[in-house]
Amino acid sequence: MTDDTAPAEPTAPSTPDVARRLEAILLIVDEPQSLVSLATAVGAPVPAVRQAIESLVADYDGELGGPRRAFELREVGGGWRLYVRTEHDATIAEFIGAQALARLSQAALETLAVIAYKQPVTRSQVAAIRAVNVDSVVRTLLARGLITEMFADAETGAINYGTTDQLLVHLGINSLEELPPISPLLDDGSQGFDSEPVR
Repeated sequence: MTDDTAPAEPTAPSTPDVARRLEAILLIVDEPQSLVSLATAVGAPVPAVRQAIESLVADYDGELGGPRRAFELREVGGGWRLYVRTEHDATIAEFIGAQALARLSQAALETLAVIAYKQPVTRSQVAAIRAVNVDSVVRTLLARGLITEMFADAETGAINYGTTDQLLVHLGINSLEELPPISPLLDDGSQGFDSEPVR
């Protein structure tokens, strides 16, 4: 006995279904995504994705009867991405600031302490004090806005680093003079500061 029933034609996903898939993608992307890349990601035609995007924008803006969300779906540079609404920038900045130091590794905290007490200081001087390569840690501290490039040494061209006002805010102090004396914390700190740079 043969089955004469023809296989069902695949149906295009509905707008709500596409919208839910888009939400899943948009929650994890770091950069704005074009309609074409989103369409490829969710397996839907570009027009359906465009319609779903418009639906999500209206939903997040509270135009569909629901609450206005704290985030929005915004088109930037030809792509779409979720962003926190500008009125919540202060809240986000405060939260990120409070988390910045807590999420630093032990190596980053030690490097930050050396820079705070020794500044201005070069990367090689920090490496000599800590006896390890600190290149990646310094990049992390720069990215977090906790240290900054102060100037380049006139003879060697080495960059000298120092801490930022953002670090003071995180520590809850007004100036570096409020840091505790380092001598009780590091018995050999002064000798380490005079060590030859690591080449």
